[in-house]
Amino acid sequence: MKNTKPLSISATVLLVIVLINVIVAQEAYTGNEDLYYVLLITLPLMVLVIYNVRQRKHAILRNFPLIGYLRYFFEWMRPEMRQYFFESDLDGKPFNRRQRSIVYQRAKNVKQTVAFGMQTNPDAPGFEWVAHSVYPASLKEDELRVWIGNHLCKQPYHASIYNIGAMSYGALSKTAITALNQGAKIGGFAHNTGEGGISDHHLQGGDLIWQIGTGYFGCRDEHGRFHPFAFRKNALRPEVKMIELKLSQGAKPGHGGILPATKNTDEVARIRQVQPGTTIYSPGKHSEFDSAEGLVRFLQLLRELSEGKPVGFKICIGDKQEFIDICNAMRSTGCIPDFITVDGAEGGTGAAPLEFTDHLGMPLYEALAFVKQTLDEKKLSQHIKLIAAGKIITGFDVLKVLSLGASACYSARGMMFALGCIQALVCDSGKCPVGVATQDPTRYKGLDPQDKSVRVFNFHANTIKATRELMEACGFTEIRKIQPSKLFRKIDQQTLLSFEEIYFANNLKKNKQKQYLLT
Repeated sequence: MKNTKPLSISATVLLVIVLINVIVAQEAYTGNEDLYYVLLITLPLMVLVIYNVRQRKHAILRNFPLIGYLRYFFEWMRPEMRQYFFESDLDGKPFNRRQRSIVYQRAKNVKQTVAFGMQTNPDAPGFEWVAHSVYPASLKEDELRVWIGNHLCKQPYHASIYNIGAMSYGALSKTAITALNQGAKIGGFAHNTGEGGISDHHLQGGDLIWQIGTGYFGCRDEHGRFHPFAFRKNALRPEVKMIELKLSQGAKPGHGGILPATKNTDEVARIRQVQPGTTIYSPGKHSEFDSAEGLVRFLQLLRELSEGKPVGFKICIGDKQEFIDICNAMRSTGCIPDFITVDGAEGGTGAAPLEFTDHLGMPLYEALAFVKQTLDEKKLSQHIKLIAAGKIITGFDVLKVLSLGASACYSARGMMFALGCIQALVCDSGKCPVGVATQDPTRYKGLDPQDKSVRVFNFHANTIKATRELMEACGFTEIRKIQPSKLFRKIDQQTLLSFEEIYFANNLKKNKQKQYLLT
C-alpha cells in the first residue's frame, strides 16, 4: 500500500477556508441572503491565504498563512506589553520604570515621594550611596549655577548646572523643540540645539548652546564645508550663549549623525541646506582640521568669529592618547577652550548601529574622571569647565558627575520624558506615538508646546531642588566641595569602594607616595 503524503498546515488552512466559502456561498444562494455579508470576510481571508501560500519572502506566513500574523502583532506590541504588564519598577532599559516615573512626577509637579522603604537591594553589587553629614548645610537655588568662560572669553555665560542636552530639529518635532526652548526660557537654563542647526522653533526666548557637527549645518557652503560668514550670522544671535563643536557622541562615536529620509522635510532640509526627502549622513570626521593643533586653532577661530562667546567641544573618549594630544596642543598654542562636554557611551537619543551603541566609547564616569585628571596634570582645569552627558536623570545622578569633576551637565532623554516620551523605542522610525521624535503632523500636533514647556520647566526646577537638598544633607556648601571620597559603590558582598578609590586610584597612590616621602 502506498504511503500518502500528509497535507501541510498551509494546504489544510487553504482547503478549510475554500470549503467555508463554498458552503457559505451555497447557503446564501439557496435563500439565506444574510450570509452574503459573511462572504465579505471569508473571501478576503481566502485571497490572503492564497497570497501567503504563494509568496516566498516570509516562511512563517507561508506555513501559517493566517495565525502567522500574530507573530508580527506580538513583536510590534512587545515593548508596550513588557513595559505595562511585565516590568517591575527596577526593570526596563535603557531607563527603568522608577526612573521614568520620577521624571513624569517632577514634570507634572505632583507627589514625588516613595513609601515603605527602598526597593533597590543595598547588598547587590553596583549599589551606590552618598555619605550624609550630621551638620547639614543651607544653599540657595541660585548657587547651583556656574560661570563658563576663561580669560580668552569676552562673553562668559552664567549657566545652570542642569541643561537640555543636544537634540536636533529634524530628529525631534517642531512642537517638541518649541516646548523645550520655551521651558528653558521659563526656567533660565540652556537648550543645546544639537547638530541640526538653529530653526525658528529654537528661537522662543530660551538660551541656546549652538552645536556644530561634522555636517556644519547652519554654517556650511554649497559643498558642505565650513562657511565663516554663515557661522558668524548665527553665532551673533543674542539667543546663542555658547558654541559647542561636536567631535563625537556617545551613541555612535566616529560614525556621524543620521537623519532618516522620513524626517527630512522641506523645512528641515532648508535649515540644514541639504536635499529634502533624503537620508542625511553627517561625515564621521571634520573637514576643517585633522590634528589636535588644528582642532584648537579652529575653536579659537569660532571664538573670534562669535566675538568672544564661550567655545568648547563635545567628545566621547576613545583613544586616551588622542585627548592627551589635544591638551598638549592647548598648552603649546595657547588656544584654550572654555568648556569640554564629556559624553558617555551610554548616552544616545539618536539612531545608531547596534555595534556602535553597545560596544564603542568609554562610559561616562570613567571618561569624566580621565578627562579631569588629564586637565589637572596639564594645569588646564582652572581654565576649562566640564559638562557631563549620559543618563543623568535624578539629583543623585547630578551629584555623581559633579563629584567626578563636572561643573554642569546635560539631560536629553530626561527632557524627552518630561515632554511625554514613553520609551517606545521607535525614535528612528518617524512613528513616535507621542509626537516627540517625528515629523509626521498627525503625530506631533498632539504635543501641545504650552503644556509641555511647563513640564520641562517643572522637571528642571524639581531636579535642581532635589540636587540642592542632597547637597545640604551631605554638608556640601558649594559645587566644588562635592568630593568623590563621599560617594560609595558596593563592588561585591565584602568590598565597598569610594568613587575616589574607583576612579582616581592613581591620584591616591601618588598622594600616599608623597606622604611617605614627607615622613
